[in-house]
Amino acid sequence: MNVLLPLFYLPPISWYAEFLKPDRGITLEQFENFPKQTYRNRAIIYGANGKLALMIPVCHNGNRLYRETVISYAEDWQKIHWKSIKTAYQSSPYFEFYEDKLQTIYSEKKKYLFDFNLMVLDVIQSLLKTEVSFAMTQEFIKEPEHNNLRDHFSAKNAQPKGLPEYYQSFSAKHGFIEDLSVLDLLCNIGPESTTYLRNISTIQY
Repeated sequence: MNVLLPLFYLPPISWYAEFLKPDRGITLEQFENFPKQTYRNRAIIYGANGKLALMIPVCHNGNRLYRETVISYAEDWQKIHWKSIKTAYQSSPYFEFYEDKLQTIYSEKKKYLFDFNLMVLDVIQSLLKTEVSFAMTQEFIKEPEHNNLRDHFSAKNAQPKGLPEYYQSFSAKHGFIEDLSVLDLLCNIGPESTTYLRNISTIQY
């Protein structure tokens, strides 16, 4: 099976579960027009007050192509994101084991959002000890032959998926929150994350 996926920043658990499914070819879309208010430039983590959105600002320079969307560094969002992640997860069971490698994400200034997200995916794969290979689109095809999941993962209107509960640092205060960034899974259950991801299915083909 071939699956066409969007490329996200610190993607949600449901995305990573699809990315890891065996016996399929993964293609990442790079020639779509950049859609606003999606996981392409935002991630949702679990902060002390519940859901916390981390958003990467982009330059509005007329380019609509995702591949050519430029990151804005007018504010030090990298410092803000890293501080938010540390505050949210420094008391979680596994953060200290991943801290150094995660911090590298915020020490490199990529020009393009797509390239930044590719680098983040590489870091996450190394932490999860996964080695999923993938292709990238060479043009935009409106109705591809692949199973098209480009618009499947909604940051604005997330629907309940019934994902199995796992330990979360602030669950005693706010309850279990499902389908956060895969970062939440890593920091809370560490090496068990890959097994968790491989045992869930959120999409019926």
